[in-house]
Amino acid sequence: MSISKYSCSASLPPSKGGVDPEDIDPDAEFGGSAARKELERKLLRKLDLRMSILVLIYILNYVDRNNAGAARSRGLVADLHLTDQQFATLLSILYVGYIIMQIPSNMFLNFTGKPSLYLPACMAVWGMISALTGITTNFTGAVITRFFLGFVEAAFFPGSLFLISKWYKRTEIGFRTAILYCGNIISNAFGALLASGILGGMNNVLGHAAWRWLFYLEGALTVFVAICAIFILPDFPSTTKWLSDDERRLALRRMEEDAGVGDQKETEQGGLTHGLYLAVTDWTVWWFAMAVNAIVVSLSFNAYFPTLSATLGYNPTVSLLLVAPPFVFAVIVTFCLCRHSDYKQERFYHIIGSWIAGIIGFIIAISTMNTAARYVSLFLMAQTYAGLVVMLAWMNNSFPRPPSKRAVCVAIINGFSQLGNVAGSYIWPLSWGPTYRYSYGICIAASGTAIIMAWIFKQHLISLNEKLEREEQEKGIKEKGFRYLL
Repeated sequence: MSISKYSCSASLPPSKGGVDPEDIDPDAEFGGSAARKELERKLLRKLDLRMSILVLIYILNYVDRNNAGAARSRGLVADLHLTDQQFATLLSILYVGYIIMQIPSNMFLNFTGKPSLYLPACMAVWGMISALTGITTNFTGAVITRFFLGFVEAAFFPGSLFLISKWYKRTEIGFRTAILYCGNIISNAFGALLASGILGGMNNVLGHAAWRWLFYLEGALTVFVAICAIFILPDFPSTTKWLSDDERRLALRRMEEDAGVGDQKETEQGGLTHGLYLAVTDWTVWWFAMAVNAIVVSLSFNAYFPTLSATLGYNPTVSLLLVAPPFVFAVIVTFCLCRHSDYKQERFYHIIGSWIAGIIGFIIAISTMNTAARYVSLFLMAQTYAGLVVMLAWMNNSFPRPPSKRAVCVAIINGFSQLGNVAGSYIWPLSWGPTYRYSYGICIAASGTAIIMAWIFKQHLISLNEKLEREEQEKGIKEKGFRYLL
């Protein structure tokens, strides 16, 4: 991470008469400060309403990704004659395609400036691929569909994070990231309930096994929502057509004030290759990616959550229903933690607080087979997502400029972190159950590693802030400019 002209405080050019607009009223073009505040509230309400569809898309993104876990014990493994290793490969192969497409997808998104078309198109394709998983008859066919599912799904999450970063300021981005990521967390609860209904009532309907219907119906629902999303999602501030002229100018001004230079100006000045070079050569991007990768390993229980809830000793239907409450709890914790993190403008302690609670959950699961205690441990594990969400908000705060670099940074970090999902797919073999002590031990080690790496990253940001402070003092700048959030 380098200090550059993009880290300076926001400023406006002098007027033609040589008078600084700030000496008059910086918000005069919007009708004054009061009128600007009202326009800003209107803009954010309109934007939040349209952005909310990202939550539904993310729910379906993870439902389509994790339905194999729900179908594991309801006929998928038996009908496709899968071994333990083959099922783990079925889960992990998705992330191979997911990793490959992260960077080129976000670069393309930044270049086109049309997320309202690009993201729904990718969504419709992955919905069709998910549905096709239901017609597979062997391991090879299932692996192929899962690989291409990940390949196309790769566009959504990094693309959504980048889209959010193009519209919201640092004081707003944590909460919006939380709202988005709650789609992931809710998907675990919603997906389990949906799977419970389909797997419990659709067996042998029209001659198809219930697990096949799970893929058919969820894939079809994804395609339908994708079509609707085309007419709802915003593009970037400079390319969104449903904004008024005042709203567009305000949207661009907000981002300029937040980081010192406008996204549109930087996009015009720096191309895709320049952004790729800046991101790839910044060692802190890779350090951050490895920290996220470590915590993702500890979150690998997500794909096996129905299996873990089954260790409580209830029948398959009840076990699936028991998956929902821990993730509903995780959603509540995520909202509260991210809201408080934005309010306090602090990231590190909010992150590790959640991860330490998760470690406590892993320790409880290792220590006892008591039903109540193990169910409590599932709640503590699930809320670990709250820390990850704050970590993702920290990412957008820490790599703000230029937008071409930010697009690649988001893709690198999210893509590289998926290696944790690949590795995590293999640490929950049935032979380690029902205690899964070794699995939980790996999760504890991964969480501890992530905490240490996050602390080191914080120390680096402290040094950058001190350097910015010295530069301002040397230049005689009295107004405090851009600072990295810690």
